[in-house]
Amino acid sequence: MALHKILKIVALLLSVAGIIFLAMIIVKGDEAVTATGEGVDGFLYVAYITFAIIVVFVLFFVLKGIFAGNIKNTLISVGAFLLVIVVAYVLADSSPMEMQEGEMLSESGSKWVGTGLIAFYILAVLAVGAMVFSGIKKITK
Repeated sequence: MALHKILKIVALLLSVAGIIFLAMIIVKGDEAVTATGEGVDGFLYVAYITFAIIVVFVLFFVLKGIFAGNIKNTLISVGAFLLVIVVAYVLADSSPMEMQEGEMLSESGSKWVGTGLIAFYILAVLAVGAMVFSGIKKITK
């Protein structure tokens, strides 16, 4: 229970600091902040600290869950995901293309963008298929 109390105090302190920095930004006015960017640093530091704390806790609990659960099933899932990425990489096109700013996207960049899109499509189809299969399985029981 001590960790819970400490986290509540840290959350309260970060909230108060965020409110104070927001008030400082509001008092300076839109024009001053837009022109100089002054007063935004503290607000960003609060966001960075909050983000770092969240990342640490997520990593801790994910790793704890992996090692507490069935490691074989976890490795099978990670392997299946990597297989989807490999298939998407093989299917992706690597032709360089012009971006909106007039710069050229490299072949490698184009390949990885295509990989991400194809992997998303494959995983979306698998997710929808799993939901449909689960619904049909529930109906038939």
